[in-house]
Amino acid sequence: MRQSLAPFMILFAAMLWGTAGTAKAFASEVDSISMGVARLVIGGVMLMAIAVLTKKMTFKGWPVKPLIIGGIAMALFQPFFFSAVELTGIAVGTVVSIGSAPVFSGMIEWLIFKIRPSRVWWLSTVLAITGCIILMFNTNAVTVDASGVLRGLGAGISFASFTMSNSRLVQSRDPIASVAMIFCLSALILSPFLFINDMSWIGETNGLLVALHIGLFATTLAYFLFSSGLRHVKSSTAVTLSLAEPLTASLLGVFLVGETLDSLSWAGLIMLLLGIVILVLQSRKNKRQAVNV
Repeated sequence: MRQSLAPFMILFAAMLWGTAGTAKAFASEVDSISMGVARLVIGGVMLMAIAVLTKKMTFKGWPVKPLIIGGIAMALFQPFFFSAVELTGIAVGTVVSIGSAPVFSGMIEWLIFKIRPSRVWWLSTVLAITGCIILMFNTNAVTVDASGVLRGLGAGISFASFTMSNSRLVQSRDPIASVAMIFCLSALILSPFLFINDMSWIGETNGLLVALHIGLFATTLAYFLFSSGLRHVKSSTAVTLSLAEPLTASLLGVFLVGETLDSLSWAGLIMLLLGIVILVLQSRKNKRQAVNV
């Protein structure tokens, strides 16, 4: 049952991630690193608490290399992502950050792990990324900031690296224990900024609510679902399914924050959605074939 639900778990996780940029827009005065630190601390502590209380956590024998790579990647993702959203807007920032991740993920799998992507992966990824590119040049929304786009690309390769590392950890460790370890390590890496940056905003009602939403829903719940799905879905496929995040972020940016999309951008959204649907249907077909064999 869990295996057949894996693609949908990743899709729901991506939809939850898609709310993070919108939530950050309601705390625009908070700098990107401070928000990233708050997200990692809240998410890491909650995930670790759940893993310990459910007796899924063991602190011995962890593979060091994927754990360190995953921790560094997630620590880098936070400032890259939130600054990209801040500089280019919710829709464009999220689209560049997550839309570039499947390319990096496929390249890493191909070059390092010698896993050739399937034709369906290529088709769905090309459709989704083309939709992302169309969205990125939405003329009715914000100016395409070069620095913001570069930071979005940095977020993309960081997310792809995290996914690769996490997909290897969950093969031998419980998903919630895996993501808890990565997030706690990431929080530790960024912890000096708790004392360098002004964190007084988290004591205000608005700032606290935004931090709790991003930490509990867009992090704790989302990454638990994502890690659980990774047990039954290839990392490159998972990253392409994660393009539901910019789809969600774009729609939330339009309907909640007041960003606008032109007709061409709506076509881009449809292409993005089509790419995701193709990949989900193919994943379900592969699972049924595996059961029948």
